Amino acid sequence: MNALPWTIYVTFAGALLALLGGARSASLARGIALATAVAGLGLSLVAAGNFVPGAGLQTLVDVPWVSQLGIHYHLAADGISLTLVVLTGIAATAGILFSWNIEERTGEFFALFLALIGGVYGVFLSADAFLFFVFYEIAIVPKYFLIANWGSTRREYGAMKLALYSFAGSAMVLAGLLWTYAAGGATGFGLNELAAAAVTLPHTQVVIIFALVFFGFATLAGLFPLHTWAPTGHVAAPTAASMLLAGVVMKLGAYGCLRVAMPLFPVGFLAWQPVIGWLAVVGIVYAGLIALVQDDFKFVIGYSSVSHMGFVMLGLAAANTRAVGGAVLQMFSHGVIAGLLFAVVGRMIYERTHTRQLAELQRLPLHRLLPFATVVFVLAGLASMGMPGFSGFPAELTILIGAWKTSHIWALVAAVGVLIAAAFTLRVIQVVFFGKVDPAEVAAAAAHPLPPISLPEKLGSLLLLSATVIIGLKPDLLLNWIMPALQSPLFQAVLKKGTP
Repeated sequence: MNALPWTIYVTFAGALLALLGGARSASLARGIALATAVAGLGLSLVAAGNFVPGAGLQTLVDVPWVSQLGIHYHLAADGISLTLVVLTGIAATAGILFSWNIEERTGEFFALFLALIGGVYGVFLSADAFLFFVFYEIAIVPKYFLIANWGSTRREYGAMKLALYSFAGSAMVLAGLLWTYAAGGATGFGLNELAAAAVTLPHTQVVIIFALVFFGFATLAGLFPLHTWAPTGHVAAPTAASMLLAGVVMKLGAYGCLRVAMPLFPVGFLAWQPVIGWLAVVGIVYAGLIALVQDDFKFVIGYSSVSHMGFVMLGLAAANTRAVGGAVLQMFSHGVIAGLLFAVVGRMIYERTHTRQLAELQRLPLHRLLPFATVVFVLAGLASMGMPGFSGFPAELTILIGAWKTSHIWALVAAVGVLIAAAFTLRVIQVVFFGKVDPAEVAAAAAHPLPPISLPEKLGSLLLLSATVIIGLKPDLLLNWIMPALQSPLFQAVLKKGTP
């Protein structure tokens, strides 16, 4: 476990080295970035190998930072945070492999990429709410520059919309935390200290503060109707940034809801629980239906991502141990599957065919031109549909079983969302890869074949596919970490209140 803080330090150091290395050569920046991401993943796996599951956060580092306000540099981990740290290492490594072709300002690109990853590691390991917020903001800022400088399709608009939504949500979170600290007479920003302060506040204040903190975080998680930044941002972002947005950045919002908003304000959660549950299931169905009628391949995956994140929010709303455990498992599962889908669409297909329009792709014999991409997308699509053998199946099944215990209607509506996901996934597989081929396009493709799939792309695909298959076949590898963590007093306070 002592290796976990080094994921933060090594990643930020790698960001600086990549920036400096990029001034010498693009290949040096790439090498530094890949070595840094692999080191972060390796450190997380070393920590996982030494991890002893249990209830409550295990302190890694705790030193005073701003003593006058009781703010500590306090890093800690449990099975939930460890699961998401491992996900971050996988997503970072795959994202760099799929960005191997970046030639424009390569050092700056990878420096921003790694700075974002360092912030994400920090969020998942923070046990002080103020420190949590600092790392949260560090993770948000590089997203804007990655999209605005290396993106496409109205990239300035996509970057600005994402930034406005993100910072509006952050302002709500900060307001709620400061309100609790000041009105509750807290001696610090530790999660236990703020929870104790919240107990002393009047009911009305707690309900309002919970709404500020939860919906501020839920904005980044893509909860309906706060989700509209997500498809726009995904489409505008370069491939690696799309992978990170779907793979880990949206998880920051869901993690904030679970780690901060719900356990600190269980009474507030109880008041808002029906609203959260209905917004989650409406988002699952609505985003799925929008994905079903999209003509832009990347928009299909963007709305699919919002729909699948709805299952995470449904698991949190159901507020029993099984549903919440399934929500964390879904965070991991969606992180690797969505990252893989965006990689195929953005890197393997768009950068070779220069189109994302389904009608145009339908005329190309992609199953012949790009057989590796075809196989990968079909497998990732099956995983996204929740087919057995992939991580999406145990994650969504666990959430639905847990949701059924809280609300039969929520579970039934979400089950309809599963069917819609199968419909839009099968539609794009049929249209893009096995549609009606134009003979003229076949002749042109034979004369001018597309560039082959590169080795870094194959390695990134295999990494993400391996993750979803391993957890699909053996979900207990993560659930044995996650479930004991939910027995901590802070989580049990909200899970007991949220269970009928």
